[in-house]
Amino acid sequence: MSHDAPRLPVRAELAGARPYGAPQLDVDVQLNVNENPYPPSAEIVDAMAAAVRDVAGTLNRYPDREATALRHDLADYLGHGLTADQVWAANGSNEVMVQVLQAFGGPGRTVLTFGPTYSMYPEYARDTSTRYVALPRAEDFTIDSDTAATTIVRERPHVVVLASPNNPTGTALPLDTIKRICDATCAAEAVVVVDEAYAEFRRAGTPSALSLLGDYPHLAVSRTMSKAFAFAGGRLGYLASSREFVDALRIVRLPYHLSSVTQAVARVALAHRDTTLDQVDELRRERDATADWLREQGLRVADSDANFVLFGMFADRHRLWQGLVDAGVLIRETGPEGWLRVSIGTGDEMMEFRRALREALQAATMLHEAPMVQEAR
Repeated sequence: MSHDAPRLPVRAELAGARPYGAPQLDVDVQLNVNENPYPPSAEIVDAMAAAVRDVAGTLNRYPDREATALRHDLADYLGHGLTADQVWAANGSNEVMVQVLQAFGGPGRTVLTFGPTYSMYPEYARDTSTRYVALPRAEDFTIDSDTAATTIVRERPHVVVLASPNNPTGTALPLDTIKRICDATCAAEAVVVVDEAYAEFRRAGTPSALSLLGDYPHLAVSRTMSKAFAFAGGRLGYLASSREFVDALRIVRLPYHLSSVTQAVARVALAHRDTTLDQVDELRRERDATADWLREQGLRVADSDANFVLFGMFADRHRLWQGLVDAGVLIRETGPEGWLRVSIGTGDEMMEFRRALREALQAATMLHEAPMVQEAR
């Protein structure tokens, strides 16, 4: 006897939801997910292969569930007097942020952030049944500290998330803004997480919130090895804070969440950081050159401290995005309406991007369209 399939008891907030994912298309130039375009060097690849070989004979045993050696190396890299027990690591900064909301968010609790910002934040909140509140950023994508402090008093959030540099705008926050928010959350009994996934790409003189950790035990700074370390496939994110903050994450983590292979290969990447970070300097230069070129085309460009540039504004950004795809260049249709984001690739990839964008803009002009809705300023 046949029966209709039972309806699955999916949580109401997940009904009809789609899995997260940027477009993955087979094109020659992929500049849409902010990866490092340079693969690890042959020397690093050989060292990683040797490290995997060393741990392969122990894979019948569980990994170090505390990732002690890796956390020591991360603390050494971050500096600021941090110790291993003030650092936490997980499978990408995505898992770190979910653990933060598992520990400090949840039903009846609120996470506050400022949009436009990283599109995964509301999904972290949804997945942990945490109420999500996003205040609008200013027109230049900065955060008004007075408004932020007032809202914190009113909303009484349990978690405040500040992306700096922000994705998708590339905007970094002044330390005074972060301090003002930390002061406001002291009274509200909330934790503050500054997401510095793109910190290594900051322009000279742009400070890190790591310098504030000693003054605010409820402050945490999260980072990732996916970008600057060319380690997106390795999936390693981490967070620095007080010992008490880190211990709260240790409670909610799954047992043995970081494999022995992940820990070993990440340590190799950290050991070779000087080689990898040399490429970051090149990407910074290419980012600034790209921003200058886009402005020369009469486009608006958000100042960026990351490895991408947000530019606009377009009456029909999807048509322009599709025109680039048709020309073999994939960028990201994200952020505020009318804007597009391009990740910084190699010099050759950026030349292809400029060619494709110039042709798409010219095609729009020939069709008597007005792709730009606001003059550069």
